[in-house]
Amino acid sequence: MLQDAHHRIINYVRLSVTDRCNLRCTYCMPEKMQFEQHGNILSDEEILRLMKLLAFDGVNKIRITGGEPFMRPGLILLLEKIKRIPGITDISITTNGVLTKKYIPALRNLGIRHINLSLDTLQEQRFTQITRRDKFHAVMDSFHTMLEHDMQVKVNMVVMENVNTDEIIDFARLTEQQNVGIRYIEEMPFNGQDKGFSGVSWDYHRILAAISEHYPLEKLQDAPHSTSVNYKIPGFQGAIGVIPAYSRTFCGTCNRLRISATGGLKTCLYGNSMLNVRDLMRNPEFTDMHIRNGIQGAVKEKYIDGREAEKHYLTGIMESMSLIGG
Repeated sequence: MLQDAHHRIINYVRLSVTDRCNLRCTYCMPEKMQFEQHGNILSDEEILRLMKLLAFDGVNKIRITGGEPFMRPGLILLLEKIKRIPGITDISITTNGVLTKKYIPALRNLGIRHINLSLDTLQEQRFTQITRRDKFHAVMDSFHTMLEHDMQVKVNMVVMENVNTDEIIDFARLTEQQNVGIRYIEEMPFNGQDKGFSGVSWDYHRILAAISEHYPLEKLQDAPHSTSVNYKIPGFQGAIGVIPAYSRTFCGTCNRLRISATGGLKTCLYGNSMLNVRDLMRNPEFTDMHIRNGIQGAVKEKYIDGREAEKHYLTGIMESMSLIGG
């Protein structure tokens, strides 16, 4: 098992399969983004080798992220192969929904039903302003198709001061007639720029207070290792969660690693990559055992929480979330 110095078992990996995205969300990346060359991205063979090694050491849950994962050619075939790896029992996907609609039946056939949909507004014009792309209707088509196919959908809304806080209640209202989860996320500084971050004037306390002004909230039991604080509006079908992504109140139970599209392994979202597994795999002198030992060594260096990791961040500008991996 992968275990850090704080006795936390690591069994969950967030795997970015591409740094490319068909949106340019203001809180995620610069308008003009320099993407990696194809040869720098982990190949299918490298991903499968890595996932087998991680599964051997106890990882059983994988979330596929990007960039936008469906920008990667052949993703469904890759998912089929990952699903066959012994020990992998839970595969989920985070997507922006632009390309997702046509892949939903294939995902259902693979038994992949948990999808997180990134959607920060329910207004078409505002969507274009936030994403710098006119793809609102494609995203909403994917959303409704997911629900029609009985997918387990969570909508991730990044709450941004002077941008979309007036829609907090509109998103909550989506849970009235639909079995969907709405997760409000505190804004984070991962836009690849040294400016443009609005801070956390809307932290999870303020978000919950805003919802409580309109609806009573019933506290739900949070799952082990949950990053969200979860509630239900009595009588509504769906549920509501708030993720203290900047406040980082959930760090003490962290059970996850992040692997970027170029192989960077992060033990914390707010920290630097601890090593590059792509480079290890491409070195003919390194065996599977060398790679496993490298990963285990990185896990042992995992900081106690995100604030401690941020203290050791090596540059003044945080990476773009599209490079980190969702």
